[in-house]
Amino acid sequence: MYAALLIQVVISAGTYLAAKRAMTELPPLTVVLWRFFLSGLVFVVLLLVLPGPKLPPRDAWRRIFILGLLAGPVNQVFFFSGLARSTAAHGALLYALTPLGVYLLSLARGQERASARTLLGIATAFVGVVVLLLGRGLADARGSMLGDVLILGAVLAWVVYTTEGKPFVAVHGPLRATAWCMTMSTVLMLPFAPFVANTDKLMAASTTAKGCIVYLGLLTSVVAYVLWYYALSKVSASKVAIFSNLQPAATALAAWLLLDESLHWEIAVGGVLVLAGVRLTQTVVARAPPTAPLPPVAGRPAT
Repeated sequence: MYAALLIQVVISAGTYLAAKRAMTELPPLTVVLWRFFLSGLVFVVLLLVLPGPKLPPRDAWRRIFILGLLAGPVNQVFFFSGLARSTAAHGALLYALTPLGVYLLSLARGQERASARTLLGIATAFVGVVVLLLGRGLADARGSMLGDVLILGAVLAWVVYTTEGKPFVAVHGPLRATAWCMTMSTVLMLPFAPFVANTDKLMAASTTAKGCIVYLGLLTSVVAYVLWYYALSKVSASKVAIFSNLQPAATALAAWLLLDESLHWEIAVGGVLVLAGVRLTQTVVARAPPTAPLPPVAGRPAT
C-alpha cells in the first residue's frame, strides 16, 4: 500500500510540471478535456475486458455521478483554470490543506475518531510544506486572488471526493470504482467539447505539449487515481491524504533533475518535517468511531 502511495506521489508531482507545460501552448479547458477523453477511453476498455459487472448497480449511480462530477468538471476545471492564473507553488501550498480537510470531514461523517497524534502529524507536514515552498520562492511568487480561489475550490472538491469515495471503494474495489467514476467524469465533460476542444490548436501543438496531455491522461488520471482509491481501500482517509504533502518535495526534486532548478536548505528541512508528519499520522492506531449501544432485548439485560 505504501509503495502504491509513493508511486502516486511521484506521478502527481509530475502533474504540476506537465500541466504548466501543456498550458503554455493550449488553453486550460482544452488540456482538461483531452486528458479526460484519453483516460475515459482507457477506463471503458478496462471495464470491457475485466471480469465482473460492466455497469454499476442501480443504487450506485447517484454516488458515481457525484464522485465523477467532483473528480472531473469541478476538481480539474477549477485546478487547471486556477493554475493558469496562479503559480505552481501556490497550488502546492493550497493542496497541502487536503489532509486537514479530509480529516475534519471524516470526523464529521463519523468515519474516524479524533486523535491528537493525527492532528499533530498533519500540522507538522503542513509546516514542512510551507518551509519547503519558501525555499522555492513562495514569498516572491505572485498569483492572482482568483487563481488561488479556484485552486482552493479544486482542493475542497478533492477532499469530498476522497472522503465520500472511501465507503464506495470498500464495496466495489479500487479499480472498478475508479473506472466508473472517471468514465462518468468524461461523460460530464462532453458538453464542453464543442466550445473548448480546439482540435486545430491541439494538432498544431508541439510533441512535448501532446506528450504532457498523454502523461496527464494515462499516468495521472488512470494510474494515480487507481492507486489513490487502492490505498483508501486499505487504511483511513486521513492516512492516505497526508501523502499528498509529499508532492511538493517530489516536485522540487523533479524540477531539480529535469529543469536544472537549484536545491535550497529549506527543501531539506521542509522535506524532513513532511516525512515526520507522515510518519506520525501512520503510527496512529485505527479505532472505530463510537457506536450507539444496542437496544435491550427481552430476556437480556441492557448493556
